[in-house]
Amino acid sequence: MQTRSKFFDDMSQLMTNAMGVAQGAKDEAETAFKSMVDRWLADRDFVTREEFDAVRAMAQKAREENEALKARLDALEAKA
Repeated sequence: MQTRSKFFDDMSQLMTNAMGVAQGAKDEAETAFKSMVDRWLADRDFVTREEFDAVRAMAQKAREENEALKARLDALEAKA
């Protein structure tokens, strides 16, 4: 019985070590994949959400100013 218990202890230890190695490999693969995706995105020159929102706000302001100027121009042309 003693050898059998030793065998199972050794197998348990082996499985525990294998799971540790597998977890380490998984973490390393995730890190490598995330790094690759980050590099790919950086190469594509995508804008951040903050940059997009800032440009959208500038475009909205320019559109409003354009409409106000058009209204003024129409009023001046109506007087002339």
